Amino acid sequence: MTFSDYVAPPQHELINVRRTSLNVETIWHERGPRLEVPLTLVSAAAVVRNPFAGRYEPDLLQFQTTLRSLGSFLAHQLTSALDGREVAVYGKGAIVGTDGELEHGAVWHEAGGWALREALGEPKAIVPSSKAIGNPGQRLLIPLHSTRAAYVRSHFNTVEVGIQDAPRRDEILFALAVGTGGRVHARVGGLSADEVQGNDGLR
Repeated sequence: MTFSDYVAPPQHELINVRRTSLNVETIWHERGPRLEVPLTLVSAAAVVRNPFAGRYEPDLLQFQTTLRSLGSFLAHQLTSALDGREVAVYGKGAIVGTDGELEHGAVWHEAGGWALREALGEPKAIVPSSKAIGNPGQRLLIPLHSTRAAYVRSHFNTVEVGIQDAPRRDEILFALAVGTGGRVHARVGGLSADEVQGNDGLR
C-alpha cells in the first residue's frame, strides 16, 4: 500500500480515532525448509476514545453498529497491504482501557467480524476473536483460523498486536488481522485445506 492509497479513518460522534497502525509480517521459515513464497500476516488497529469510559451504559448497540465503518476501514487497510493476494486466515481483537469494561470490546464481535467478512466476499467460517482489559503497551494475541472452515488445523495461528501508548484509560484499541496461509511448517494432521467442503464454515 502506498501513501496515495491512504484513506482517512471514519469520524463520528461515537468514533473518535486518535491513531492507527498497520503491521506486515513476512515469514520464510520456522527453522525448517525455506518457503518459495513466504507466509504474510497483516494486522490493522485503530485506537478510539471509549464513549462509555467511567460509567455503565446499558445499550451498546448503536456503538456496535456505528463501528462497522471502522471495521470497513481496517479491512481495506488489510486487503490493500496484501495487494491482491488471497486471504486464507483471519481474526479480530480488542483491548479496552481500564476505565472501560470487557463488553465495550465485545461490540467488535459483530462490527469487526461483519466488516471483515464483507470485504472478503462473505466467507462462511466465523471470525475468531480475543479481547482484554489493558494498559498502554498491552499486547494481544489475535487467534487466526481458515476463512473457509474453522476445523482446518494447519491454519490455527496467532498475530500479536499492540501500540506503545494505547489504550489509555478512556480508549479502546480495535484490531483485525489476516494472512495468506496456515503455519509455515504445519504437520500435526487434521482437516487439510484441500479437503474443505465449505458448506457450513466448519468443515
